[in-house]
Amino acid sequence: MQVVSVLSLKGGVGKTSVTLGLAGAAAAQHLRCVVVDLDPQANATTVLSPGEVMFTANDVLAGDHAVSISDALAVSGWGEPVSVLAGEPALERRNHPPDGVPGRHHVRTALAGLRDTDLVLLDCPPSLAELTRNALAASDAALVVTEPTAFALAGAQQALDAVDAVRRSHNLRLRPAGIVVNRFRAGSAEHRFRLDELIAAYRELVIDPVLPERSAVSRAQGAGLPVQRWPSPGAREVARIFAGYLGLVMSAAGSGAGPFSKGASR
Repeated sequence: MQVVSVLSLKGGVGKTSVTLGLAGAAAAQHLRCVVVDLDPQANATTVLSPGEVMFTANDVLAGDHAVSISDALAVSGWGEPVSVLAGEPALERRNHPPDGVPGRHHVRTALAGLRDTDLVLLDCPPSLAELTRNALAASDAALVVTEPTAFALAGAQQALDAVDAVRRSHNLRLRPAGIVVNRFRAGSAEHRFRLDELIAAYRELVIDPVLPERSAVSRAQGAGLPVQRWPSPGAREVARIFAGYLGLVMSAAGSGAGPFSKGASR
């Protein structure tokens, strides 16, 4: 079982879209995938649309562990083999615990109860607060998502610093899987400039190819479908990219070898 955290420092960069794209790629390859929605906005849960949700991630992460993850998982609306541990707004309380309460590795403890799973995707909140640190402590690899904007370089650096801090203090097996540059427009001079900036700073981490901006992604999500099932050329292009990302993520998480890319394409 490979455990991968998907994180970003701010909302709106497509972190959940990347999580869902990887889940769809896993389903297309008949891998058993669990999406753990740790984001209080619960957007991944909305798109995955599980049927009956008895318990959420908030229940599983309670200090007394009264609810096991196996009891809380729900089959997604995408069908087998994608299951979801649903998110909810109450998770925000766990993201900012009271002062003086040390962080506890509840995510790691919860995941120990999973069986017959090939891939776990942890959709983190758009911050480096407690839930994200908790997720990193439970992960084999961390995937950073950004957009080609003026804030991309600083945001990627802070996220990678957080990954390194958790690796050194709590989880020596954790590796940075790479940086996904999302919603790239090849015709934008600003996007090309920001991509070159990222490559200059993190050549070994920027994943090739970048994810282009395609309306098929949001349209598939609005229909509650994986982009792999959306009938358009843009969807097929994005699906091929996610299939490549999945192979790289599984390889990076399994080998403990660290970064796996040599730079992004323009």
